[in-house]
Amino acid sequence: MKKYEVLYVVKPVEDEVLNGIVKKFEDLITAKGGTVEKTDRWGKKHLAYEIEDNQEGLYVLVTFNGSAECVAELDRVMRITEELLRHMIVAKNEKKAEKGEEKDE
Repeated sequence: MKKYEVLYVVKPVEDEVLNGIVKKFEDLITAKGGTVEKTDRWGKKHLAYEIEDNQEGLYVLVTFNGSAECVAELDRVMRITEELLRHMIVAKNEKKAEKGEEKDE
């Protein structure tokens, strides 16, 4: 299994709704054989541009281990979740993370 990060932006909603959304995605990852390492709730942030008449969004970052099937299903469910404004799933490069190397630009 590879290590991934998913960052998603939720429409401004009540705390209990946000908790349900976060739990839904964590449960989906574990149901597909993955493991959630860490969930960081960054809170409400001002968006760089308006998305679906929203100027703010609730940011959540989840680090997890999973298979390609797990990532595909997570992406599919995130696309049809109405409360999400945007999401992005990226594979983490473990070799660079272990060495602490930064990419030169």
